[in-house]
Amino acid sequence: MKNSAVLAVFASFATLAHAQDSRESDTLNTRILAEITVVGRGSKSDIHQLPEIVGTNIYAGKKSSLIVLDNVQGNVVTNTMRQVMAKVPGIFIWESESSGLQINIASRGLSPNRSWEFNVRQNGYDIAADPYGYPEAYYNPQLQSVQRIEFVRGHGALQYGPQIGGMVNYILKNGSEFTKPFQVETFQTVGSFGLFNTYNAIGGKTRKLNYYAFFDHRNADGWRDNNQYKSNTGSGTFTYHLNDQVSITTEFTRWHSTSQQPGGLTDAQFNSNPQQSVRSRNWFDLTWQTAALRADYKINSNQHLNLKLFNILGDRNSVGYFPAGGITVADAINPATGAYSNRTVDIDHYRNNGVEARYLLTYQAGGQGHNLSAGMRLYSGSTFRYRGGQGTTGTGYDISLVSGTWTGDIDYRSRNAAVFVENLFSITEKLLIIPGVRYEYLQAEATGYNSLTNGNPVYLQDQERARGFVIGGIGVEYLLTGTTKLYANATQSYRPVQFADLTTPPTTDIIDPNLTDAKGLNIDVGYRGDIQDLFRFDVSVFHLDYDNRIGTIKQQSVDGSFYNYRTNVGSSNAKGAEVFGELNVTKVLSRSAKNAGLGIFASYSYNDARYENLKVVTVVNNALSETNYKDNKVEYAPENIFRTGITYSFRALETTLQYSYTDKVFTDANNTEAATANAQNGLVPSYSILDATLGYKHKSGFSLKAGANNLLNERYFTRRAGGYPGPGVLPADGRTYFLTIGYVLR
Repeated sequence: MKNSAVLAVFASFATLAHAQDSRESDTLNTRILAEITVVGRGSKSDIHQLPEIVGTNIYAGKKSSLIVLDNVQGNVVTNTMRQVMAKVPGIFIWESESSGLQINIASRGLSPNRSWEFNVRQNGYDIAADPYGYPEAYYNPQLQSVQRIEFVRGHGALQYGPQIGGMVNYILKNGSEFTKPFQVETFQTVGSFGLFNTYNAIGGKTRKLNYYAFFDHRNADGWRDNNQYKSNTGSGTFTYHLNDQVSITTEFTRWHSTSQQPGGLTDAQFNSNPQQSVRSRNWFDLTWQTAALRADYKINSNQHLNLKLFNILGDRNSVGYFPAGGITVADAINPATGAYSNRTVDIDHYRNNGVEARYLLTYQAGGQGHNLSAGMRLYSGSTFRYRGGQGTTGTGYDISLVSGTWTGDIDYRSRNAAVFVENLFSITEKLLIIPGVRYEYLQAEATGYNSLTNGNPVYLQDQERARGFVIGGIGVEYLLTGTTKLYANATQSYRPVQFADLTTPPTTDIIDPNLTDAKGLNIDVGYRGDIQDLFRFDVSVFHLDYDNRIGTIKQQSVDGSFYNYRTNVGSSNAKGAEVFGELNVTKVLSRSAKNAGLGIFASYSYNDARYENLKVVTVVNNALSETNYKDNKVEYAPENIFRTGITYSFRALETTLQYSYTDKVFTDANNTEAATANAQNGLVPSYSILDATLGYKHKSGFSLKAGANNLLNERYFTRRAGGYPGPGVLPADGRTYFLTIGYVLR
């Protein structure tokens, strides 16, 4: 029986699927949580521990968190992640775009650049540009449309594949939380610097159907000069229950944003006036379209089958002035021509398709109940990249070319097939052991050219990388008391060779024929749970090995000339601790308190991220000079991150004060402290931010939320950019305010 059930995931692969019936229990105390359903009903807490099983996925023994967006006391309108993820210790955030359109998060010494060290998903499927060759998450859902965020550290690699940082999954609202056939949500927001947001949704639920559709518009002038933006998102999801066993869900989302990029500053400019901008002609435009079909088949009470088919159509367009001298070169009208210099146009098109099948079996053996999760994945991605087009001398958004020749025209393709299996063995009623294994087959190729000589393309030597490998892991969970657990996990992970690693200019660079994917090993040991609904906590230590890091070193040919060699250059490790605790002060003082509540939380991470080996070879006095950055700190890896807050509620009123501290970071492996003249390298100083939010929810459905971000008007920055969207220092926002008025027709 077990063997035939395992094979069912492949035999039924093309026709059946599992999106989990929303009518299952929504409590977080149960062992199994439906994949798409409301959670946290009756609770005001915004942070929970993922149950042992969600849908067809096993999370027992893993370091994970679940964030309920309805309960977040912060500014979700502009995707303010330091507030949304305040209770997830160790999350480092680049706060360099006031729009919140781009979410940049990382942990444990990994790069926050568009969250590309995480496997970023929406409703369980990929939404990044290409998770295997270009994993930047340009699109992120508007958080008002998100029901919950599932966050798993590097141990998610067994079920989700890349990346080393783990998995972030945005679960959108789907109408399963509604109780009537037709209901309405509307939220209108105004704020500082011309912020306006309107979010309007309809949804409902009947015996056979649940649905949810929304439209969101947001625009603002931005905190800095030349920082205006606008975005529009439309989305709909429809789930039809054929019977108690089978349901089919279709969903479609289209997002478009246009933003003016104010560029970077030198340190002197930042210290003088961080709101200024010396770039007024740089623009960024994104269109992202996702479509998915999910099906759920509850074969019986012990077997679930899930299928997801998904498609991504993405377009990334940018136009701007990016001279070789960086931000120190003024963008000014040329007196001789009476016009600005021509801008540079870059365009990417992403066309991705994938399918995932997952199967969950609950079975009995040795007097205990066990769970087997198995799955397979097929993926195809195509990226069409056009670089260095000569744009207009204008100032507005315009990607037309005055010359029809691109300096780069490259087609990238990635293919992936994977299978995995994990088993939750209940050794006793208290002890769980969860081994797992995943096989990956990857293929990546690049064709075209990325440079011109005398106006003629210099074509790449066609690059193709194909490989297959196995990663594995094991987790352990022990129920110490009825509500507290010890857990441990060790899991391998990987980061594929990126497209950029395959397309170095053939006239000056050589790619190592043995270039391999970066490898990771994540280890967590911790203790988590809650004590009588008074105190919720998660305390753990971690170790992350990051091997086969890819970089460029100088080499010398036999003729004496020098060239760049793209290869695996070194490794790093990160070790530390992550601590979270939340105390219900009211219940500690009085178990009978009903109308008032007082809660305090704190999250803290200590991270010692250093290079174990990082070979750097440069040319000094016409000769090769080798250096090793062993023991240097990894860039953008704050040693300490501390966030704390206090929330007081009285009946329908709730107010929160939140404090966030982030330690200083280096921005290069050389650990340069003094800022360079172009501001691209140098220390990023530590900073402290205070946020305040006031919320009111009436039983009639009316709600009000107001807040002040960066209440003390701290002047700070989180990032020095070496290129786009800088280069240079990218200031974070000063003090801003917002006010949201909402109404939910229940």
